[in-house]
Amino acid sequence: MGGKIKIGALVSGGGSNLQAIIDACETGRIHGEMSFVGADSPTAGGLLRAKKHGIPTFIVNYAEIINKYKDHPREFQPPDDFKLKETLHRQSLFDGGHDLHKIQAFLITRAAAESFILRRMKAFPFDLLVLAGFMRKLSPYLIDRIDKDPLRPRIMNIHPALLPAFPGTDGYGDTLRHGCKVGGCTVHFVDYGEDSGPIIGQRAFAIEPDDTLDTVKAKGLRHEWELYPACIQLYAQDRLRVEEETFTLPGGRTIRRRVVKIK
Repeated sequence: MGGKIKIGALVSGGGSNLQAIIDACETGRIHGEMSFVGADSPTAGGLLRAKKHGIPTFIVNYAEIINKYKDHPREFQPPDDFKLKETLHRQSLFDGGHDLHKIQAFLITRAAAESFILRRMKAFPFDLLVLAGFMRKLSPYLIDRIDKDPLRPRIMNIHPALLPAFPGTDGYGDTLRHGCKVGGCTVHFVDYGEDSGPIIGQRAFAIEPDDTLDTVKAKGLRHEWELYPACIQLYAQDRLRVEEETFTLPGGRTIRRRVVKIK
């Protein structure tokens, strides 16, 4: 890639990973510059961090959109280009054991919110979209409009566990509750599932007998603040390649999955 890459970010909370990315851009550890920061709530602390650095911000209030659907589901209009059946087929966040009406409501409201995000992002060209503590699952509606080529994804996320173990919202808590002796964090590209995209990098740390959830989180965050900028820099250097590989499972069944190769 020639020149600095432009990086967009989505946040939900305080934005400590966002701050690590901003600092890395400003000190040259990432060969990039922040293009925008979007949030799903006006109370997201990451917005203040962005404003202090002169980075453009916007808000798409997910709670308002979801409440509008709950109050008037029959009158709620998803985006004109949203296709429910197609999106149901592509998503892998939910399996057949979930209530179909709840899945449909989720996808409809997500598409409505994501259409606003896409509109706001049009004003800010970007090469890479990073999720920096963004607590909303992305649907195929948004992913497909950013990732035109499945082998060249453009959405990156950091997760507080050593994936594929403990996907979901409480990675450090799940790690501790299961009695693991090692915790860690993972940076991955985003796909249609929950924390299931191709893994870019991981960092691990020991969990001691006297560790609490607070100390585990503190250890993890220190690693996150180093790992995320390092993985973004690999992207900026055009060193990440996503390839499809075939694996043979016990019993002879084969599966295909996408993996990240670092050149």
